[in-house]
Amino acid sequence: MRVPLLDLHGQMAPLRDEILAAVTEVIDSTQYILGPKVEQFEKNVAAYCGSRYGIGVASGTDALLAALMGLGIGPGDAVLTTPYSFFATMGCILRLGASPVFADIDPVTYNIDPERMTEALAQDAKGKKRIKAIIPVHLYGQCADMGRILALAKQYNLPVVEDAAQAIGAVYPMKSGGQTVWQRAGSMGEAGCFSFFPSKNLGGIGDGGLITCNDPELAERIRIIRVHGGAPKYHHGVVGGNFRIDPIQTVVLDIKLSRLPEWHRARRRNAATYRSLFAQTTLLENGAVSLPEAVYEAEGKAAGEGEDYHIYNQFVIRAKERDGLLHHLHSHDVGAEIYYPIPLHRQGCLAGLGYEDVSFPEAERASRETLALPIFPELTGEMQDFVVEKIAEFYRR
Repeated sequence: MRVPLLDLHGQMAPLRDEILAAVTEVIDSTQYILGPKVEQFEKNVAAYCGSRYGIGVASGTDALLAALMGLGIGPGDAVLTTPYSFFATMGCILRLGASPVFADIDPVTYNIDPERMTEALAQDAKGKKRIKAIIPVHLYGQCADMGRILALAKQYNLPVVEDAAQAIGAVYPMKSGGQTVWQRAGSMGEAGCFSFFPSKNLGGIGDGGLITCNDPELAERIRIIRVHGGAPKYHHGVVGGNFRIDPIQTVVLDIKLSRLPEWHRARRRNAATYRSLFAQTTLLENGAVSLPEAVYEAEGKAAGEGEDYHIYNQFVIRAKERDGLLHHLHSHDVGAEIYYPIPLHRQGCLAGLGYEDVSFPEAERASRETLALPIFPELTGEMQDFVVEKIAEFYRR
C-alpha cells in the first residue's frame, strides 16, 4: 500500500469545478494585481482569525519579513525566537541585518519555552539591550504559551510577531480578569503571519501568505511596504518590496476557507485514530514511540470551547532509532518526513557569527528524534493501520 505524506488530489477533486470557475472569473476580469478579490479574502481571513485587519502577501516568508519591517526591525537589532522552526523564521531576521537570539523549546509542545525566554531576556537586559521583538512559532498546529509570552513582552516593552504559518484556526486559552478567552493564532500579538503553501491546512495552488493585526497604523505601514513602499504610487517614503498576493490565489483560498473547520475535524479524527492504534501495540509502554500532546485539550473540552486547540498541521512522534525507522517506512512506500533535522543555530549560514558554542538541548534532541506521519484529512483508516503496523514491524525486527 502507498501512503503519501500529503495527497491533495482528494481535497481538490470535489472543489475542482468551483475553483476553475473562480479562477476563470479572475482571468476574464483582467484584474490580476490586488483588487476586490484580494480585499474580500483579507477581510474573511481576518474575521476568521479574530483580527481587525488582514494584509495578503506573496508567501509566509514575506509575511514575516513585511511584519518585521513594519515594526522597524533593522541592522543592529536582535529578535528573540525559537531554534526549532522552518528556516524562514530566522531567515527574515537575518535579511533585515538583525540577529536571532534563541531560547530553547518545550519538549512536549516543541514551541518556545517561556522559562528559557525569561533567561534570554534577563541576560539581554543586563547587556546591550539589543532584543527589539519576539517571534514565537505555533509549531505543528498548536499555539505557543502566549499568555506567558505576552507577559514577558509587556515587561520588556517588546512587540510580538506570531509565526502562525502552521496554525491557522488554532486557539489558545488566554486568561484575563479571572476569565478565559479563547483566541485564535495570529490575533494575540502585534502581528500574525500565515503561510498558504499547498501543504498547509489552508493551502493555495502556489505560494501565498497573510499578515493579521489590530493596529490600523501598523496595517497601513505593511500595506505600503508590500508595494515597494509607494504611497501614493511612485512616491517612496520607505523601501518596501513586491510582497503582493495574487487574486488567483485568494479566490482559491476563499473557497477552501469555508471547508477549513471540516478539514480540522478530520485531522483531529486521524490523530485520535493514531492514538487508538498505537495504544493497541507495545510501542508506547516500551518507549519506542511517544505521541504528540494537545496540551490545551482538557481545558478546551471542559469549557465546551470547540476543538481547535490543535489543528495537526503535522502529526509528529518521537521515535527511537528515528533514522532507521524513516528508512523502513520509505522502503514500504509510507510517506514520513523529518521536521527539522538541523536546528536553526546549527545552520551553515551562521558559521563564524558566534553561534558555534551555544547549545539548545531540547531543540537538538527534537531534531534527532522527531518524525512526521501522514495526517491529511483524506487519510483512510486502512492507511493508518498500515502506517502503525509498519512502525511496529520495525521495532519487532
